[in-house]
Amino acid sequence: MKKKIQTPRSHQNSQHLKRQSSDPLDGDVEINHIIERVLSRRAFIGGSAAFGVAAMVGSGVPGLEARSLAGNALTFQAVAANSADSVTVPAGYSWDVLMSWGDELWSKSQPLDEQSGGTGASQELSVGDNNDGMYLFSHQGRSILALNNEYANRPTLFGNRDASRPQTLDDVRKGMAAHGVTICEISQSQHKKSGKWSIVKDSPFNRRITATTPMQITGPAAGHDLMKTKADPSGTRSLGTWANCANGQTPWHTYLTCEENFNGYFTRSDLTRDIPEVLQRYGIGARDWGYNWASSDERFDVSEHPFEPNRVGYVVEIDPLDPKSTPKKRTALGRFKHENAELVINGDGRVVVYMGDDERGEFLYRFVSDGKFIEGGDNRDLLDSGQLYAAKFHDDLRGEWLALTPQTTGMASQALICIHTRQAASAVGATTMDRPESIAANLATAEVYCALTNNKHRGKKPNRGGDDMPVGGPNPRAQNKYGQIVRWRSDEGDHTRPGFDWQLFVLAGNPTVHTDARKGSPNINADNMFNSPDGLKFDQSGTLWIQTDGKTSNKGDFAGMGNNQMLAADAVSGEIRRFLVGPKKCEITGLTWSADRRTMFVGIQHPGERGKSHFPNGGNRVPRSSIIAIKRDDGGLVG
Repeated sequence: MKKKIQTPRSHQNSQHLKRQSSDPLDGDVEINHIIERVLSRRAFIGGSAAFGVAAMVGSGVPGLEARSLAGNALTFQAVAANSADSVTVPAGYSWDVLMSWGDELWSKSQPLDEQSGGTGASQELSVGDNNDGMYLFSHQGRSILALNNEYANRPTLFGNRDASRPQTLDDVRKGMAAHGVTICEISQSQHKKSGKWSIVKDSPFNRRITATTPMQITGPAAGHDLMKTKADPSGTRSLGTWANCANGQTPWHTYLTCEENFNGYFTRSDLTRDIPEVLQRYGIGARDWGYNWASSDERFDVSEHPFEPNRVGYVVEIDPLDPKSTPKKRTALGRFKHENAELVINGDGRVVVYMGDDERGEFLYRFVSDGKFIEGGDNRDLLDSGQLYAAKFHDDLRGEWLALTPQTTGMASQALICIHTRQAASAVGATTMDRPESIAANLATAEVYCALTNNKHRGKKPNRGGDDMPVGGPNPRAQNKYGQIVRWRSDEGDHTRPGFDWQLFVLAGNPTVHTDARKGSPNINADNMFNSPDGLKFDQSGTLWIQTDGKTSNKGDFAGMGNNQMLAADAVSGEIRRFLVGPKKCEITGLTWSADRRTMFVGIQHPGERGKSHFPNGGNRVPRSSIIAIKRDDGGLVG
């Protein structure tokens, strides 16, 4: 059994992969044929009107004519691409900064020392670094923001250290405290005239959850031998959450934070001992990414604690309204590099959670609960018991959810599947995807969308587990540098059914540089082009918001795209307009709204990463990840 889950699958299409790798797209009749076959069918069988307007690649692909896309939902004036070190929003809208890394949460907190990045103690009392996914909860007339802090920017966090690396135990403490989740109350009451939002210091809801916060392990993997360590022989208690990427939320008012690139924090002290293949599949290597956590906490040394990595890579459920509650790692939702967790309540009351594994050639997942959601009832453990699935996409625009069970995977138990989820999905032959990132559900139509951000290895080499990544299906371009968004609709609109119809909503690209499939689909033009879609979210009006994390060189294949951006899409017509452009070298992350929908909150992550930026304070100030608040000048609804 152990050998089975460690052995890579055979490269059945190795000749095909080799043939595709020599030519990305130009003149490749075979690839054009694949794209034609995948996209020629115009509508889903029995689908809604939205499915009748699929985005299709344009000229150069036989049989696929461009379509006229007349939008009716987008009313703002589109923003032009640019490379400014600021935020650009449409005419009639304004923005200001709600909070930034290092802002104080309590009166006893200290203002950020920009030169040193502060201390461990100051960071534990302040907003964490690199804000990503977030959600604003309304509770008894108060607004409580839950905010992921994905990782730390070493050049600013350790700005007074050589090579921007931690040198003392307090440096390591500071790095651990910069990760995790920030929960804080925000309010407009302190700025009644301007209506500006700000942190409510000393609010009873304010809380920092970091890499050292006690966690409870729940679900099938809890107590399994592979979860037990010297510090936790029960396999049910762990310390901390980190690499928290995007998020989800539940109708029972809890927050789902998703652990993504957890592997970059482990190291190996004994270089003579090989790292097991089951850990290599998740990217565990001999060295960490420069955070040096193992120097103060030996659990990050896989030579001494080889099972510790099995205790991270999950969806963590947090009650933001109870500061004394213990976060719970919900292992039933699988272990992989989670991007977000999009939760919907199916028509029969069961909870369905859609998730993507953000790495080249990894998979899309679905969890269906055994129990049913009861309004006002006790729903606290609904995410502990259910069935996990991986997606299989076919070229005929049909797909199916493959159950991950001991019988289908050959694994000994459901607990093992929940720990080695990537290996389980490989075993059933799920479709390798172009980095599946955020997933968003359109509740009005039962459509679900997923951002496939890019994949330079598509058609060139297998994924980390040895699974082939052939060109085809929802991944129709070799060495994909622009990304796409796929959408599907479960049979009869039932999120628990095994079958679904799918199509591509948009292929990102650059029509000013390319004339083949790299130009993008017909709803991409010189005025709205982008690359690497990442964040996705629907607002209450049914508009799909698209956030990017791509190349910002503004030259070559990316000429005219400028900085990373946020766009709005009409899911019915396919029209896409650019709504926001961020500052230099940032990523646009996280999106939520105030209860009255008159303020939109957007994340600006790592401005100035590998480049010059002084956002948000200008001058010679250090760049700081921030949350901005956007309003309409006329006081109207925003989304």
